[in-house]
Amino acid sequence: MKKIGFIGMYDKTDLLLNIAKILTTMKKKVIVVDSTIMQKAKYVVPVINPTVTYITDFEDIDVAVGFKEEKEIKGYLGISEKEDLPYDVMLIDADNEEAIVNFELTINPKNYFVTSFDLYSLKRGLEILSNLKSPIGLTKILYTKEVLKEEDDYLNFLSLGYKIMWNEYRIYFPIENGDWSVLAENQRVAKIKFKKLSTQYKDSLVYIVSEILNDTSENQIRRAIKIIERGV
Repeated sequence: MKKIGFIGMYDKTDLLLNIAKILTTMKKKVIVVDSTIMQKAKYVVPVINPTVTYITDFEDIDVAVGFKEEKEIKGYLGISEKEDLPYDVMLIDADNEEAIVNFELTINPKNYFVTSFDLYSLKRGLEILSNLKSPIGLTKILYTKEVLKEEDDYLNFLSLGYKIMWNEYRIYFPIENGDWSVLAENQRVAKIKFKKLSTQYKDSLVYIVSEILNDTSENQIRRAIKIIERGV
């Protein structure tokens, strides 16, 4: 099972669900784990009987809420700690140090730091990483209106002294491009739809999924997106 961490204070719920939708369309079994303090997935993903901890199915994606570590998920599913979870990919939404440590994200080969450039997202997001005992490798996912070197330089400046190994490349998602209204509509109708999302947003999704799978061509991922767009 591939375990991927998405770290930061910026809202990541829709991003993870969209990534998971592509993966499940490609016949991968996926679980999205909301280990954040606010547990936004509890409000975005429909569930009949929410409890303190639960796993619900949403468009063929398992969504886990309220779990503090992997062994709790295994206990919920009724499998032993020595067994592997029955998933190809686990996507973990983390906005606190406890989740990073408990889900062992520092030893992951692939993690992302998700932020916009407001000071709360930047400084509070980095604060999560301030007390880590082990270095962590991170790829930047940046939500911004324009791709500016000055913004990236500022993030690098703020992270000086942290045990972060930044990847040399960055992934950008547009803001003020109409995507947020599409995502909000998707939440209201409880569906994951791609048709009205911007080309740049979908291109960034393709890049992330290609990194997660690393043995799959970009064309295969784009075909999966076309299937989602058609609603098949």
